Amino acid sequence: MNVKPDFSKGHNYAETAPAFLSVWNMESYYGESYIVQNISFNLHEGEILALLGRNGAGKTSTLRSIARMDDPQVTHGEIWLDHQPLHKMKSHEAAAAGIGLVPEDRRIIPGLTVEENLQLAQIAPPVGWSLERLYDLFPRLGERRKQEGVTLSGGEQQMLAIARALARDIKVLLLDEPYEGLAPVIVDEIEKTLRIIKEQGITTVLVEQNAVRALELADRSVILDTGGIVFDGSAAEVLQNDELRSEYLAI
Repeated sequence: MNVKPDFSKGHNYAETAPAFLSVWNMESYYGESYIVQNISFNLHEGEILALLGRNGAGKTSTLRSIARMDDPQVTHGEIWLDHQPLHKMKSHEAAAAGIGLVPEDRRIIPGLTVEENLQLAQIAPPVGWSLERLYDLFPRLGERRKQEGVTLSGGEQQMLAIARALARDIKVLLLDEPYEGLAPVIVDEIEKTLRIIKEQGITTVLVEQNAVRALELADRSVILDTGGIVFDGSAAEVLQNDELRSEYLAI
């Protein structure tokens, strides 16, 4: 088990690091609440990372911090993507640099069709996958392209949220609870899609309460507990370690 990777090279470590995404000593707050506590990890291009932990461990806050959302506030540390300093960027700049966040609530825009939701994502460069390519990946969306997005089923809305992220030219896909509320057969479809996305070289960070499904998909795992890292290693190691899963994941 690796607890807190060695980032002893300090400032601007990730400028010369082999990792594709590097988070170094990141701390984040909601007001006075200390949520993310000195988190550091590396992720290589094309990997899928399962970011796990109990409710309130800081998983969503970590994703939002990487995406440079207004909350929580990152007050310390560095975040590097392909040698670009995300920690110096606003959220729209991080998106332009290649970060694609799919939030838990999906945020499908009311009043717009499936196709209009996708087209809206492509208004400003950099543009990612074409509509045709997205419909090949998600045939259901192609069939419902003229349907209002918010009227889709939960699984279809999740597909639309992922497709909307891919409509931008992203390097890292951040997924917050993509399986929540979905039937197992739809989860299977989403997993198949994520494997295809990985084959395209897109790095993925997956936050998911269904830890076993996430670990079976992932290459690596980072486990958080009360805002800090308690494990950083292979997903297979977590699956094989009953004590670790019981203590921090309750499975």
